[in-house]
Amino acid sequence: MNVTDILATAKDSMTAKRAFAEPVERDGTTVIPAAAVTGGGGGGGTDKEGQEGSGGGFGMGAKPVGAYVIKGGQVRWQPAVDINRLIMVVGIVAVTALLVGARIAKLQAQ
Repeated sequence: MNVTDILATAKDSMTAKRAFAEPVERDGTTVIPAAAVTGGGGGGGTDKEGQEGSGGGFGMGAKPVGAYVIKGGQVRWQPAVDINRLIMVVGIVAVTALLVGARIAKLQAQ
């Protein structure tokens, strides 16, 4: 696969269908899931003294960010909750509070 093929594949991969899933309808409510899609790629080649070489690559990732909920003619955004990130932030805040509290207690003891 040459660099041109890789770039063509990357272009075809980066579509709105990657960010928005097919709508799901149940009991008069339509949900359209959405994701943040990122990607990157690169390539290169050489022609040194009769030796040809080329290479390239492309990577893509997606993370759910929420969904559009349509009910009764009204549209609302329902954000996705990343529980792992939430736990990490709460942990960092707790550790910081403990460290600051210990430092204040030490300063008051002097």
